[in-house]
Amino acid sequence: MNQAALRLYVDSLFTSPYAMSVFVTLREKGLAFDTVPLDLDAAQHQMAGFAQLSMTQRVPTLVDGDFSLSESSAISEYLDEAYPGTAVYPADPKQRARARQVQAWLRSDLLPIRQERSTLVVFYGQKMPPLSPLAEAAAHRLISAAQVLLAGNPAYLFGEWSIADVDLAVMLNRLILNGDPMPADLVSYAQRQWQRPSVQEWVNLPRPAL
Repeated sequence: MNQAALRLYVDSLFTSPYAMSVFVTLREKGLAFDTVPLDLDAAQHQMAGFAQLSMTQRVPTLVDGDFSLSESSAISEYLDEAYPGTAVYPADPKQRARARQVQAWLRSDLLPIRQERSTLVVFYGQKMPPLSPLAEAAAHRLISAAQVLLAGNPAYLFGEWSIADVDLAVMLNRLILNGDPMPADLVSYAQRQWQRPSVQEWVNLPRPAL
């Protein structure tokens, strides 16, 4: 079998929302790539070979020929520019900037949700105890912002699907799939994103038992 020009390093449990985001980007673009899982518990991401590829020693890391890149939003932006056939960001500069803003916010804020609703909830069906007051406040911020972004109940954030829709759906599903309170319109939005074939492919990857 010929090795694909593109390689995507992901976590071996396939639970990283950031690896998922890049995986979906690659699938949406119809690009051939090899998926290389790393056992993070065994510190495979700290081994010398991977450390030479990934400045941050984190997943996801994309290798494109002799070029390697980590950080998921940077990877998706690179792929959108290097392989422009099918866009995963809005064409309009203002909407594209807004999509990047949403991605950056989801990655830099809402830490209590990420801590108390790990993606084991999303991909392994684990159930977590009730949210702490700090996480409840973060959930309120998430819901309020999502309702502003999705005012009028559109199918997607920016008129047409973008990779930011996947990232927002993952964050919402941390709460929804645990059974936490969520407005019905946001549940419908998250479910709509979840049914996208590229997303379903990641969701349905065979995962090792915990």
